[in-house]
Amino acid sequence: MTADQKDRPWLFRTYAGHSTAAASNALYRSNLEKGQTGLSVAFDLPTQTGYDSDHELARGEVGKVGVPVSHLGDMRTLFDDIPLDRMNTSMTINATAPWLLALYIAVAEEQGADIAQLQGTVQNDIIKEYLSRGTYICPPAPSLRMITDVAAYTQAHLPKWNPMNVCSYHLQEAGATPEQELAFALATAVAVLDDLKGKVSEEDFPAMVGRISFFVNAGIRFVTEMCKMRAFVELWDEVTLERYGVEDPKYRRFRYGVQVNSLGLTEQQPENNVYRILLEMLAVTLSKNARARAVQLPAWNEALGLPRPWDQQWSLRMQQILAFETDLLEYGDLFDGNPAVTAKVEALKDGARAELVQIDAMGGAVEAIAHMKRQLVEANAARIARIEGGETTVIGVNRYQTGEPSPLTSGPEAIMVADPQAESDQIARLDAWRATRDARAVKAALADLSDAAREGRNLMPPSIAAAKAGATTGEWGDAVRAVFGQYRAPTGVSQAPSNRTEGLDEIRSAVDAVSARLGRRLSFLVAKPGLDGHSNGAEQIAARARDCGMEITYDGIRLTPAEIAAAAREQEPHVIGLSILSGSHLPLIGALLDHLCEDGLAHIPVIVGGIIPDEDAQRLRAMGVAKVYTPKDFELTRIMFDIVELAEPREVAAE
Repeated sequence: MTADQKDRPWLFRTYAGHSTAAASNALYRSNLEKGQTGLSVAFDLPTQTGYDSDHELARGEVGKVGVPVSHLGDMRTLFDDIPLDRMNTSMTINATAPWLLALYIAVAEEQGADIAQLQGTVQNDIIKEYLSRGTYICPPAPSLRMITDVAAYTQAHLPKWNPMNVCSYHLQEAGATPEQELAFALATAVAVLDDLKGKVSEEDFPAMVGRISFFVNAGIRFVTEMCKMRAFVELWDEVTLERYGVEDPKYRRFRYGVQVNSLGLTEQQPENNVYRILLEMLAVTLSKNARARAVQLPAWNEALGLPRPWDQQWSLRMQQILAFETDLLEYGDLFDGNPAVTAKVEALKDGARAELVQIDAMGGAVEAIAHMKRQLVEANAARIARIEGGETTVIGVNRYQTGEPSPLTSGPEAIMVADPQAESDQIARLDAWRATRDARAVKAALADLSDAAREGRNLMPPSIAAAKAGATTGEWGDAVRAVFGQYRAPTGVSQAPSNRTEGLDEIRSAVDAVSARLGRRLSFLVAKPGLDGHSNGAEQIAARARDCGMEITYDGIRLTPAEIAAAAREQEPHVIGLSILSGSHLPLIGALLDHLCEDGLAHIPVIVGGIIPDEDAQRLRAMGVAKVYTPKDFELTRIMFDIVELAEPREVAAE
């Protein structure tokens, strides 16, 4: 391949969005000026779960992990001066994907765009939400219907749009092995395509198969990860040919975007994350036959808090240097015919096929959700145990911990802090929007949306009509909840006694001893307040507490502070543990502590885990929180000893 035949580089993206639509718009335009070639929109948790910014569950969550979009006006502001007909936009949205796509289409039409020319992707993978990320709304069957409604609509109206992005990224973040990541993602794609077959013509179906894309993860074991991507390419070709009879090779092509692993980013010696991100990027770019079509990289300091624009620029420059300064794009595939690579790819494919056979035997991905969730929790527990035991080395964490202080993390502006006024500003704009819209038109549009949901009509046309009429995200969410119902996904954490007790003799003895002094088994309530659905930490704490012999209660995600306090009244736990990764710890924990005080339960120790800056940790302790844990506290058994100490009867502890 000569220099003038170089491959075109992949799309350069940065996953971004925060505070308000106006602030996010400024960030997008700045990143595009720096050479970013596509947008990747992060929405806040209320938007992702179908609530307006002033809903009780949205308190403390507005603008934290993404941009709030409550109505057409917000979407208009978000893309102001960004011509959507010339943009490739990825929207990380799942349960509310039909609604956000409807808003996007409405804004594009206002800009005068030809809707048929719109390019981009809605993630729209609800199955992985049940397994790992938690921003689901409805039960699996109607959720699957909404995925394929979007796909069928794009087939007719948005021929360049990817209607569904099978997302294995969060499976790896939840602890999936490479074989599980391959199998669970492919099983999800099969479930979607099986449902879609009834909504598009037989003639159009192969092209729709070709428009299913994937969003994957790449971890630090970059040789294995590169082989995983080659396995994905070959298995997808196999599935689309053998199961669906797709004959045109271009429709069997495995098309994927990637964000490299955030799970492996460390709070300790965070500058090391730069090297981790670079190595992980190589896994999805070195092999031409399995190269990503779009890459977005996390920032080096995401384990500490929100990255600044400069941090995001650093990650963007990493992509640009690889694509434009090196000779990577001048060569064909570097690994074809390599016996070590071929052997590893075949082994991964065999392992994935075995997992797929088991899922098929259960009736497919939807029926196997509880099974897959248990598998992920167990795999993640094994991963953490390997780090705790030193079998897996993580530099700066369990080996070579001694180092120089990082000048990159010092100073008051080392990480970006969310605008404390963003939530009140957003709610004020929402109130103004409601006051000035045509309420009668909104009511009629929402009634038609509800009728469409009940009657089985495609939900996209009434969603677009509701968007144009001025309906809000919460109103759209309430409409689908009213028809389809809500859902609580399995936690994957069994409360039954565990057999995984190796190396836990000392802590189990301590639990037995304190339980005897308490007069009953040490009781530990684990809870996730707010809308944050990243439950890996809570699941692993609950599972380890169970393995240590504690009586645990963990009911999953999305609880209000009042609901957690009510559970504490009913169960009288000895310790309450809260997990919050969205940055909403201060308002949510403050509300819970107020409820406990009102109920006469202020004596119950509360511990908290999450991505919590030191200043916030000090404030939490001043509020009465007993212990604060951050990603650097990876030794779960040490946390278990802390729980035992906190549960000691007061008179014993005082001796």
